[in-house]
Amino acid sequence: MTTPARISDARFKTLPRHVAMIMDGNGRWANDRGLPRFAGHKQGAKTVDLVTTECARLGLEALTLYSFSSENWKRPAEEVEVLMALYHEYLVDQRDRMVENGIRFRRLGRRDGLPEEVLRESDACEAATRDCRGMTLCLALNYGSRAEIVDATRDLAIAVRDGKIEPEAIDEAALAAHLGTRDLPDPDLLIRTAGEMRISNFLLWQISYAELVVTDVLWPDFDLEALHAALRTFEGRTRRFGRVDPPPTATDD
Repeated sequence: MTTPARISDARFKTLPRHVAMIMDGNGRWANDRGLPRFAGHKQGAKTVDLVTTECARLGLEALTLYSFSSENWKRPAEEVEVLMALYHEYLVDQRDRMVENGIRFRRLGRRDGLPEEVLRESDACEAATRDCRGMTLCLALNYGSRAEIVDATRDLAIAVRDGKIEPEAIDEAALAAHLGTRDLPDPDLLIRTAGEMRISNFLLWQISYAELVVTDVLWPDFDLEALHAALRTFEGRTRRFGRVDPPPTATDD
C-alpha cells in the first residue's frame, strides 16, 4: 500500500497473529512544532499507511487501529470535522490499493453519529475488499469497548427472547461471536504510542491475554524502526496464559 522504497526486509522468528494499536500523540506532535493539531492528524495518517503496509508484508492476520473513540466527540468541533474529512479521504484513496494488496477492511464501532459520507465510503471499502484473503485491517471509528460489549449482550438477549438460543447456551464464545472482531483471533500484542499507560476503553474483552508494549514515540513519528522494536519485544516475551513454566530438567554431565 505504499512505494517500494518504504518497504523493509525485516524478518522475525515469532510474530503476533493480530496486533492492536492505540495511536496517540498526534496533537502533541503538532504542538511541539508550533503547528495546529490537524497537522499532527495528517502526519499520523501517513504513519497508518506505513504501518499497515509493513504489517501486511509481514503476514499478520489482523491489524486493528484505534482511530476515533466514542469519547472523542468531546473534542473541539473543528478538530472533529478535520478528522472526519481525513477518514473520508483515506477511505477513498486506499480502497483500490487495499484490493490490490489483498487487504480486507472492516470498520469497528457504532454507526450512529458518523457523517453519511464516511459511512458510505466505509461500506464501499468493506464491500470491495470482502473477498480479499490477506490481512484484515480493522479501523475502530466511533468505537468504545463497553458499548461493543453492551451491544453484543443486547443481541444475545434478543436471541433468547425470540427463542433462538437458550440462556444456558450463552458462553464466552457466544458473546465473542457478536463482537466486531468475530472470526478474527484476539490480539496477541497491544501497542500504545506516546507513553500513556492506560487502555482507554479499547478492545477490553479481546485483549485479555495480549502482550502490552508502550512506547514514548508519538504516533506521527512511529516509523518502521519503532514498529520492529515493538515486534522484537513481543518476540522475546514468554506467553503462559495462566500456566507456569515447567521446572528445569536435570541432565547428566
